[in-house]
Amino acid sequence: MYDVIIIGAGVSGAASAREISRYRVHACVLEKEEDVCCGTSKANSAIVHAGYDAENGSLMARLNVEGNKMMAGLAKDLDFEFIQNGSLVVCTEKEYLPGLEDLLQRGRKNGVEGLRIVGREELVSMEPNISDNAVAALYAPTGGIVCPFHLNIALAENACANGVEFRFNTEVEGIAPIDGGFRLQTNQGVFEARCVVNAAGVYADKIHNMVSEKKMTIIPRRGDYFLLDKMTGSHVKRTIFALPNKFGKGVLVSPTVHGNLIVGPTAIDIEDKEGVNTTREGLDEAAKKCAVTVKNVPLRQVITSFAGLRAHQEGHEFIIEELKDVPGFVDCAGIESPGLTSSPAIGCMVADLVRGILNLEEKTDFIATRKGILNPETLSIDERNALINEQPAYGNIICRCEMVTEGEILDAIHRPLGAKSLDGIKRRTRAGMGRCQAGFCSPKTMEILSRELSLDMQKITKSGGNSALVVGTNKDRM
Repeated sequence: MYDVIIIGAGVSGAASAREISRYRVHACVLEKEEDVCCGTSKANSAIVHAGYDAENGSLMARLNVEGNKMMAGLAKDLDFEFIQNGSLVVCTEKEYLPGLEDLLQRGRKNGVEGLRIVGREELVSMEPNISDNAVAALYAPTGGIVCPFHLNIALAENACANGVEFRFNTEVEGIAPIDGGFRLQTNQGVFEARCVVNAAGVYADKIHNMVSEKKMTIIPRRGDYFLLDKMTGSHVKRTIFALPNKFGKGVLVSPTVHGNLIVGPTAIDIEDKEGVNTTREGLDEAAKKCAVTVKNVPLRQVITSFAGLRAHQEGHEFIIEELKDVPGFVDCAGIESPGLTSSPAIGCMVADLVRGILNLEEKTDFIATRKGILNPETLSIDERNALINEQPAYGNIICRCEMVTEGEILDAIHRPLGAKSLDGIKRRTRAGMGRCQAGFCSPKTMEILSRELSLDMQKITKSGGNSALVVGTNKDRM
C-alpha cells in the first residue's frame, strides 16, 4: 500500500508530487497517458499571470500571486525557461477606462506589486505595434512567460529523483474506500493507498464522483491558438491582453520563451473531454480578436495551430480540499487559468493537506535542484567543440529548424521519466516544433527512439496509444 497516490501527471499533479516528496512518504503518480504533460498542461498560453484578474479573497487570487512570486526561484532550481517580460491589459475605448481602474484596484488588493496605468504615449513607446485605437493599459511588470512543458517535466523529474513512482498508461476505473485507505481499480491492476489526491484535470469530476455523494461537474473549455514563426517573435515584447468589455474577452498576443509569437485562446465550452481539435470558427475568432489590441499581427507566418482544454468549474474557483464525506481524499480540481502560474503554490497547499492527513515527517535529504537537457547553443564555441569531441552526438543536428542535436535527444530518452514517443521528444527538446513541424526530423528521431529503446519502428508512436506512424509490413506495402 502506498501512503499517497496522485491521479494525474499534469502540472498540478507533478507540483503536488514534488512537494509531497519533501516528506518521508511512499508515493505514486498514476497517469492514463504515456507521459507527463499530456493534457491541459501541454496546450495553453504559457503565461505567468501577475494576479490582478481573480476575485479578491478567492483561493485563485491567493495562489496566483504566490505562484508568480515562486516562479523565478523554481526556474533557477529546476532549470527551465522563465522570462518576466511583463504584461499589458489594453483599453481601446475611453468609455471602458473605469474598468481598467477597477482591475488596478483589484490587483492591488490581491497583492500584485508594481501595477500602474499607462497612457497612450507611453504605451506606444513600450509597444510600437499596439493598436491605433488603444487609449491606455494596465501595466503589470510581474507578468511573465514560461515553457509549460519544461515546467511540468522538471517538477515530475525532481519528484522522481526524490522517490516518487510514476505509472503511465494507467487509467483509474474505480475507487473504493477500504480499511485504512482506498483501493483503486485501473486498467493495469489494483493499487492501494492511505490517501488519494485527485489532480485529473478535465476528468477530476469523474474521479471525484467515484467516491463523493456531493457531485462535481467540470466543463471542458476549448481554446484555439496560433503559433507563429520565430521571425515574428519580436512583434510585441510583453504579453498583450484585451480589457474585457460588453463584447466579452479578447485573445492575447505574446512572445514565447523560445522566440515565437502565440495568439489565442478562444473560450468555447464543449462536452468532449478529448476534444482538442481546432475549428475554422475558433481560429477565425482568434484572428479577428487579436487585431483589437495589436496591429499587423503577421498571421501569414503561422507555423501551426492547436487547441487545449481548460478544466472549467462553474464557480470559477480552484477546489483544493480534503472531502468532508471522504476523509483522506483530496481534490485538486477546477484548475484552469491561472493554474499554470499557481502550480507551485498549488503543490505546496496539496502537500500541506497530505502532510496533515498522514502525519508525515520532513526529509533531511530532499534534492531541491535538477539540471535540464543541455542545449549546446548556450555554450561558447570552445565549450561546444570540447563537448562534441567528447560526445560526437552533440555535433549531429537532427532537427534543423530548432537546431536540436542527437545528443539532446539521447538525453531526453535516457533521463528520469524519459521520452518514449515523438511528442515526448518534442516537449523535452523542441525537435519537431519548428517551421517544418517535424517534416524532416521525424524519421531520424524515430530511428533514434527505435535504437535506444530496442523497439521495432512499428512500435514507435507519435504520442502513445494507437498513434503509430509506421503501419503494416513490407509485404503489405508492396
